[in-house]
Amino acid sequence: MDLPNKSDAVIIGGGVMGASTAYHLAKLGVKDVVLLEKEDFFGQGATGRCAGGVRYQFSTEINLKLSLASLPMLERFKDETGQDINYRKCGYLLVATQDKDVAAFRRNVELQHRLGIQTEWLEGDEVRARLPLMRFEDALAGTFHPIDGLVDPNSVVMGYITAAQRLGAKAFTGIEVTGIKTEAGKVTEVNTRSGSIQTRTVVNAAGPWSKLVGDLAGISLPVVPLRRQMFTTTPLPDLPADFPFVIDFAQSLYFHRDGEGLLIGMSNPDEKPGYDQRVDEAFELINLEAASARLPMLEKAGLVSRWAGLYEVTPDAHPIFGTTTVKGFLVVTGFSGHGFMHGPVAGLLIAELICDGSFKSVDVTGLDLARFDEGRLIQEYNVV
Repeated sequence: MDLPNKSDAVIIGGGVMGASTAYHLAKLGVKDVVLLEKEDFFGQGATGRCAGGVRYQFSTEINLKLSLASLPMLERFKDETGQDINYRKCGYLLVATQDKDVAAFRRNVELQHRLGIQTEWLEGDEVRARLPLMRFEDALAGTFHPIDGLVDPNSVVMGYITAAQRLGAKAFTGIEVTGIKTEAGKVTEVNTRSGSIQTRTVVNAAGPWSKLVGDLAGISLPVVPLRRQMFTTTPLPDLPADFPFVIDFAQSLYFHRDGEGLLIGMSNPDEKPGYDQRVDEAFELINLEAASARLPMLEKAGLVSRWAGLYEVTPDAHPIFGTTTVKGFLVVTGFSGHGFMHGPVAGLLIAELICDGSFKSVDVTGLDLARFDEGRLIQEYNVV
């Protein structure tokens, strides 16, 4: 399939944000949608390297509302697109081991309850009872929501892309955007090594690379890429089938089932911004030591796989939605590690903005790019 020379909307980035946007634009009746991905396969950037977690447990009203809209979209995904995404409702159990986190967890649960999210409060002994194989002597409290869980990222991306193509959208891999032409403050053209596309609408859904795409249009985005890495283990026969997604909050250390074993990750507090996606073996040892201290059975486990990916992080750990000072250049980026779970509704929101001129499903007007210059930041506490 040849690259068209004209399009009603060009979407840059073939992860969950771009795929969801392409599908929802096509569903709303935009016939000439083009999706461009620089890699050889869709969903191989940040989306394909994430842990696949989806949750309702956030600390700000806007992120909670995004989850309330997005996770039900994942629940009905197969009915809507025909693609099974293996949604496993194992629950998230967030563990607090510091007094300051206990106080924040209480505030979060109160807010979640106010919005109808029935997160369960656990005292320290209840955390230990739920996790008998783990060493959480220092657990002070925890929160648990049973329908938080896991979804297969690749299935979500390909489900949206396949459904978008059925509706007439065109999706290309191996196409890197090299320029974005503007005239009189408006988008006019997207340039690639395979040709140029005339268009009046460009959606920057490039995740960790969205700042680079923004620069092409003369738009400075406060988004930095940060490496996060994880590994999977050999089977652990004693691991219970209902083992939840466990987060040791103070250490940004997490565990969840992966087949018969576990997927384990941990945030490096000393990580410097950059595009390096190689595994930092020195930090992997730190991660393994911390994980083994919490779950001693890991001392007998083997390593199956390991990889690193990139978060796209904003100064307030909240995403950026919508228009910019260049007319027709829109952004949906900066999700700071929770973009996969909010990808379904994020793509719908951008499609609504393009087709209807406003956000219909969730009011995300406060998550505009201008908030950073105007001092309207909204800090998210529950970021791992």
